[in-house]
Amino acid sequence: MATAMAATAAERAMLEEEFRWLLHDEVHAVLRQLQDILKEASLRFTLSGTGTEGPAKQENFILGSCGTDQVKGVLTLQGDALSQAVSPTPCPLPIYQWHPHLLIPTPILQDVNLKMPRNNQLLHFAFREDKQWKLQQIQDARNHVTQAIYLLTNRDKSYQFKTGAEVLKLMDAVMLQLTRARNRLTTPATLTLPEIAASGLTRMFAPNLPSDLLVNVYINLNKLCLTMYQLHALQPNSTKNFRPAGGAVLHSPGAMFEWGSQRLEVSHVHKVECVIPWLNDALVFFTVSLQLCQQLKDKISVFSSYWSYRPF
Repeated sequence: MATAMAATAAERAMLEEEFRWLLHDEVHAVLRQLQDILKEASLRFTLSGTGTEGPAKQENFILGSCGTDQVKGVLTLQGDALSQAVSPTPCPLPIYQWHPHLLIPTPILQDVNLKMPRNNQLLHFAFREDKQWKLQQIQDARNHVTQAIYLLTNRDKSYQFKTGAEVLKLMDAVMLQLTRARNRLTTPATLTLPEIAASGLTRMFAPNLPSDLLVNVYINLNKLCLTMYQLHALQPNSTKNFRPAGGAVLHSPGAMFEWGSQRLEVSHVHKVECVIPWLNDALVFFTVSLQLCQQLKDKISVFSSYWSYRPF
């Protein structure tokens, strides 16, 4: 019995020593690793160039769909807002453009063409020079990353964690911010058609869009998506059963809604998109960071299984 008790005491002492090492050394190593990763993620939301490094970097991307050529356009990314292009003439290809004087990348609808299915009429439009449209998803994701970095860096480098519960609390707070950042990019907001019509985005273009056209722009994973809804008015004597559509990321033809004194139906939907590589980088950094946080939590929790009480 005495030998068994001695073995148990020795085992407990070894586990306590390992736990102290975990709190004093490994936790800080993981925190430094998380800081480095999230700073890289933060850089994806900022611009790599400065005003002294010469012309801004430009990359060409196609804003379109493999299934249709009804909509074609030019995309320039400049900060977190859609605005008019700085190029005086339309470019032959969509552009993903970095501007050194801005803080974060912003998509610009520089040049969009829509071929109307009914009569093959070609509509050409771009953002008005005096207008911008904030992409709240990008702005929110960046803010959550900034908050996660703050949580990791607001302690002095010599600070020593005293309990495992303190580490778990920090990891939970960081993971909450990272999950929110990731969700803002992976989960576009669902909007009703009246909400899209009331958003004001449709009125940001020059020349003005026809009254039977709605536009929505959103981020989905690593893509910026542009959706155009063509509408037709339902006649008062229409025999169709009017059922207003609810909220959705992408509405289908046949969706109905009421706007003002009119009842309208979606006749055609055109969706085009452009892959934004740095969004994919940011999502990877979020995933890796969340895994590191969970691994540290798991290591902390393992020690609690050796005791009937929590020594931390």
